[in-house]
Amino acid sequence: MSLPTLILVLSAIAAIPAGWLAAALARPYAGAPSSVRPPVVMAATILAFTWAGVVMPADWRLLAGLGLGWGLVCLATIDLIAFRLPDIFALPLLVSGLAAALALPGRPILEHGIGALAGWAVLAALGWLYRRWRGVDGIGLGDAKLLAAGGAWLGWPALPSVLLVACAVSLVWIAAGVLRGRRAHPSTPIAFGAPLCLAIWVVWLHGSLLI
Repeated sequence: MSLPTLILVLSAIAAIPAGWLAAALARPYAGAPSSVRPPVVMAATILAFTWAGVVMPADWRLLAGLGLGWGLVCLATIDLIAFRLPDIFALPLLVSGLAAALALPGRPILEHGIGALAGWAVLAALGWLYRRWRGVDGIGLGDAKLLAAGGAWLGWPALPSVLLVACAVSLVWIAAGVLRGRRAHPSTPIAFGAPLCLAIWVVWLHGSLLI
């Protein structure tokens, strides 16, 4: 068995207990036990880990990516079932992203630190403006903390790509809901954290969009 194949197999195997653990940790946030479907969470984790095994080089970045992917699966699962992005998952991702930046060539900690600050500031400001305009919460601070974690992992130049991908996924999601009759009103909330998790993962694996 070649090394790339071995890495791919090991990544998929590691995803099975990781997915089960993600489902178990998400369960307390669900309104009903049936809201968390462990096979679905495990499948998402297997997909994320296998994707990383295909794309990432066989070094510390792959291990770091698996940790990032697992954290994003946990956050996306909880956001989908409870519209929450708990600090207990988001803040460790932020800290680990800054730690990973120290291991990158040139140690671009300043770029990633600015990314964390800018990620939080952009969505926190948008949430404040929306609340002033409409009188209700539109973007939660959980989303701001998640984008801050994304900035810590990716650096500030990647943030526009993350937001573009997340917004594109959200629009497709909304359109699919309308076509299926599941969105009766435009003000129906969506779990923006889940598309944001996917966007961070895509940009981590494949880099920023060429705009």
